[in-house]
Amino acid sequence: MAVPFTSKQTYIDEFNPKDYLQTYYVAGEGRLQGEWADFALRNLHETFTTGGVRGDTLLDFGTGPTIYQLLSACEVFDNIIVSDFVEQNRAEFQKWLKKDPDAFDWTHIIKFVCELEGNGEDWEKKAEKLRSKVKEVLKCDALKRNPYDPVVVPPVDCLLSCLCLEVACKDTNSFCEVLKNFQDLIKPGGHLLLLSGLNSTYYHVGKKCFTSMVAEKEDLERALNEAGYQIEKAVYTPRTDKTWMDVSDYQTHYFIHARKPN
Repeated sequence: MAVPFTSKQTYIDEFNPKDYLQTYYVAGEGRLQGEWADFALRNLHETFTTGGVRGDTLLDFGTGPTIYQLLSACEVFDNIIVSDFVEQNRAEFQKWLKKDPDAFDWTHIIKFVCELEGNGEDWEKKAEKLRSKVKEVLKCDALKRNPYDPVVVPPVDCLLSCLCLEVACKDTNSFCEVLKNFQDLIKPGGHLLLLSGLNSTYYHVGKKCFTSMVAEKEDLERALNEAGYQIEKAVYTPRTDKTWMDVSDYQTHYFIHARKPN
């Protein structure tokens, strides 16, 4: 029997950001701090350097309690807006922003990005730079026509979404609708960056199980085209570490850089 798609209320009631960070990102043990983090951080580094993606404002949609996806962006954007549906995720992000002693320790990830940038000794400066660039922490809901209702967010130069839309959208039709709504959030000629895993049906946070939208790369690219974007780059890398499929069963990492037409 098919498992019901995880509801928004379940995220509100049961998603624990500390369990999430412990499961996936703690140094040396986190299930995503190896293969996934390497894929994501290298693609983002390249995108924000030789890829030429830069501008005034970047909007991170579905930030969760994580900062790693923003470490390269803070070098080329003056303003960063982060956003998440779940209040406890926003609170966890704020802990890091405010240097709360209880905040998650991202030092290992920050140092890795600094090494990619050739500044391995400047990880503390990198952390401070990111903190200084984050201007707002907003609530968002991917399934609303205006995901920030009642707030109106002016169109930005780049919208980034990492490990988010597959858990908000139950199928590729709703995924396409979200992408269409994103058009209002991006300036003409602006950038859309999507990073996640393909063909995942679930992921665990502590002892809780949450569902995910199943999609092939053809489904993603069709949705982007139907939503009116031009795909600039698409990278698909098969997952090689299958030792913890019981924690999350995604098959392939993907990174897509698309643009809104002028």
